[in-house]
Amino acid sequence: METYQKVMKGLAEEMVGLMLGSLGLTYKDTKWVKPKKGCGHAQGLLQLNSYPVCPDPTRAMGLAPHTDSSLLTLLYQSNSTSGLQVHREGIGWVPVHPVNGALVVNVGDLMHILSNGRFESALHRAVVNETHHRVSVAYFYGPPKDVKI
Repeated sequence: METYQKVMKGLAEEMVGLMLGSLGLTYKDTKWVKPKKGCGHAQGLLQLNSYPVCPDPTRAMGLAPHTDSSLLTLLYQSNSTSGLQVHREGIGWVPVHPVNGALVVNVGDLMHILSNGRFESALHRAVVNETHHRVSVAYFYGPPKDVKI
């Protein structure tokens, strides 16, 4: 798990750095993303999710609709079972089917705020499955606790 978390942190740092750079922010503005030794470090949290088989999915919710409070979330979904859904305005809930070897990237509320709405946080939920157990691994990436956004 330590290796996985280290790899996810590196990927998140790279993605957040590119996203913030696209907004015209300088290294000085965002040095906390990829700090030099001794500087404040960005925060990462790894969360393992398990959604057991549910005989009647209409009577249970895997994870209620929400947005992530982080800058960015990197999500691995087990390949065989769909359960993640995103809300699309005017359409409703749309499934995000697992793709072998791919991660789902969700923009979080802090990135939405930091980008002044240019990157929009994604309203999403998880639903349970009638026949398959679903597993996902989420890596939430955010700034150091002392950074003001």
